[in-house]
Amino acid sequence: MVKRKNFIDWIIQNRVVSHFIFWFLVFISLPILAALNEGSVKKTTISSLSFLPAQLLASYFLVYYQVPKLLFKKKYLKFGVSFLISAYMLLVLSKLLSMYLTEIFVPKYYEPKSLIEIISDPFHLAVVYFPSVYVFVFLMLMTKAFKDRFEERHQLEVLQKEKANTELKFLKAQTNPHFLFNTLNNLYSLTLEQSEKAPEVVLKLSGMLDYMLYRCKDAEVPLKNEIALIQDYIDLESLRYGKKLTLDFTYHLHDLNVKIAPLILISFVENAFKHGASINRKESVIKIELTTNDDQLCFKVFNTLPVRKQSDTENESHSGIGYSNSQRQLELNYKNKYDLKNTKTDEDFQLILTIKLK
Repeated sequence: MVKRKNFIDWIIQNRVVSHFIFWFLVFISLPILAALNEGSVKKTTISSLSFLPAQLLASYFLVYYQVPKLLFKKKYLKFGVSFLISAYMLLVLSKLLSMYLTEIFVPKYYEPKSLIEIISDPFHLAVVYFPSVYVFVFLMLMTKAFKDRFEERHQLEVLQKEKANTELKFLKAQTNPHFLFNTLNNLYSLTLEQSEKAPEVVLKLSGMLDYMLYRCKDAEVPLKNEIALIQDYIDLESLRYGKKLTLDFTYHLHDLNVKIAPLILISFVENAFKHGASINRKESVIKIELTTNDDQLCFKVFNTLPVRKQSDTENESHSGIGYSNSQRQLELNYKNKYDLKNTKTDEDFQLILTIKLK
C-alpha cells in the first residue's frame, strides 16, 4: 500500500509523465467508447487525432497563460477577449484537420468546404466542435487545479513536519541545560559540605548526560532506557535528601521493547522534586508509578507540598521550563493521543499522564 502511494505521488509530481498519461487517456477514450458501443473505431480514432492538436494548444494556453496571467489577476476583459479569439481560431483549426484527415483515410465522408465557409459559420463551430475540444480542456484545467492543491498540501505538510522537528530538537536541547543546571546545584551543595557522596553524583551525572546528549537522538527510544534515566535521577536526589525523603518508584512493562519519545517523563519527575522535596523543610513523599499494556502507557507522579502561606500558594505554580517543555513535546509527538491531568491541593500534587502507544 505504501509503495503504491509513493508511485502515485511520483506520477503526480513528475510533470512530463503525468501530462503524457493524461493526453494518452484523452486520445484513447473516444475509440474505446466507440468499440464498447459498436461504433466505428477507425472513424473515432481519426476524429480524436484531428481534435488533439487543438485540445493541446487550447489547454496549455488556457491553463498556463489565460487563467494565471489574466483571470487570476482580475483582467477580466482581456481574459474574455483572449478566450473568445483563441477558441474561435482553434475550432477552425480543429474543423480543418478533421476535414482533411477524414478525406485521407475515409474519402467522401465530409462535404469539402473552403476556409471562408468554415470561418463564416461560427455557430456550427460552437455547437459541433467546441464540446469536442473544450470538454477535455476544462478537464485538464480541473486536473491542474487538483494537482496544484495536492502539491500545496504536500509542501505544507513538509514545512509543518520540518517546523515540528526543529521545535522538537530545540525543546530537547533546552531540556539538557535545564536538567544539568538543577543537578549541578545539587552537586554544589554536596561539595560545600565536603560530602563523600560527591564523586558518586559526578559518576551518575556523567552517565545521564551521555544518554541525553548521544543515546536518545531517535524519535523513539526503549522505555527501559527512560526508566534507567529516571532511576539515576532519583538516586542522585536521594543522595542529597537522605532520610528527609520517602520515595517509591514502581514500574511494570507488558513488553520490554515498548518505545516512547525521549526525555518527556523525566521532566515531570524533576518537577516533583523541585516543588516538593527541595523546598520542604520537613519530610517529603514522592511516589512514581509507570505501567504499560498493549495500547497504553500510564505514568503517575505524586508529591507532597510544603506548608505555605496563602499568598505564596496563590503565586506558586507547579510548572517550569521542564514541565512546559514536556507538555509541548507531548503535543508534537502524540497529538490527540495523550491525556495529561493534574490535581493540586494545599498538601499535595498529583499528575497522571496516559499515552496511546503506536
